[in-house]
Amino acid sequence: MKRLGMCLVLMMAMTPGTAGALGIGAAAITITPEEPMWMAGYAARKTPAEGTAQELFAKSLAIQDENGDIAIILTTDLIGMPAGLAKTVTNRITEQHGIPRARMMLTASHTHSGPAIADNLIHMYGLDEEQTAKVIAYTEVLANHLVDVINQSIEDIEPGTLHWGNGNAGFAVNRREYTPGGVINRANPIGPVDHDVPTLLVKRADGSAKAVLFGYACHNTTLDFMQWCGDYAGFAQADVEKAMPGTIAMFATGCGADANPLPRRSLALAQQYGKELADAVLEVLDDELSEVKGPLTAKYKEIPLKLTPAPNREEVEQQLESENVYIQRRAKHLMNVIDEQGAIPETYPYPVQVWKFSDTLRMSVLGGEVVVD
Repeated sequence: MKRLGMCLVLMMAMTPGTAGALGIGAAAITITPEEPMWMAGYAARKTPAEGTAQELFAKSLAIQDENGDIAIILTTDLIGMPAGLAKTVTNRITEQHGIPRARMMLTASHTHSGPAIADNLIHMYGLDEEQTAKVIAYTEVLANHLVDVINQSIEDIEPGTLHWGNGNAGFAVNRREYTPGGVINRANPIGPVDHDVPTLLVKRADGSAKAVLFGYACHNTTLDFMQWCGDYAGFAQADVEKAMPGTIAMFATGCGADANPLPRRSLALAQQYGKELADAVLEVLDDELSEVKGPLTAKYKEIPLKLTPAPNREEVEQQLESENVYIQRRAKHLMNVIDEQGAIPETYPYPVQVWKFSDTLRMSVLGGEVVVD
């Protein structure tokens, strides 16, 4: 199983069927915050971002099958895709174009050098009112950008083809070491890890490359500095675009929650890993690829995923007195949930999305991670 994503559930399966002509559109838009604001990913940060090492992007691929139905794949240089933001964007696209939710796949790279987003663990950062307001305002602007780039990709639709292959990059290392005292976050050289680089090439009718969608199952945590950056995935996209002028490179993170890029903590390493990943993609594109054909069918459903038993009010009140500031912050948030809803929910509406072409490829997004068979 080859894996692409991290915060959604999508599944594309291909079985023998009638080949269908495809229409393809692609677009990119910058989503780098225009002013200093809080960064996502590390709760230990004490200040807003201090500059930009690399621009952040949202990119959209529109696929129109032989029936005229459009499907959207959105990639973003973000920590994740919160349910509220996804709902805002997909509802607006449905209103404008009639595209159903099942035919829109929203993904993220999981970079830890991107902006904090509303409804995405912002209570963990201990933000004051000013910084909270900036996060909320940015999230509203971000929604507009995501709608805009999807619209641009729809407007860009032209005849084209899809081609599929798989490569390999070896810098991901399992980060779950089992010790007598429990599991710790440290390199585990014998732990499971997925080094596959699933790659989808989008060609125009004249055979030229229009876009490349690829993934890797590894945290985007090479960096921990105070500048905006797409981390290794951002550099990989930039390197692919440099090697293939006129092409939009897109990245969606895979099932890499137990993997880190190791060693890490330097810009040079992020660039090195980005080049390794880009080289793997380019090697795939130099090989013989399998063509992916329509028509495309899509399904989407949210299932009530059962969680572990939630603490009651008394237990949360005890957590408010914890010496651990992060437990305190979480407890404060949970107290608000109890006050508003009466209790902490014990299920989560887990999204499961399936796309099925008429050929051989299956891609799935499971709760945020893109999986490709």
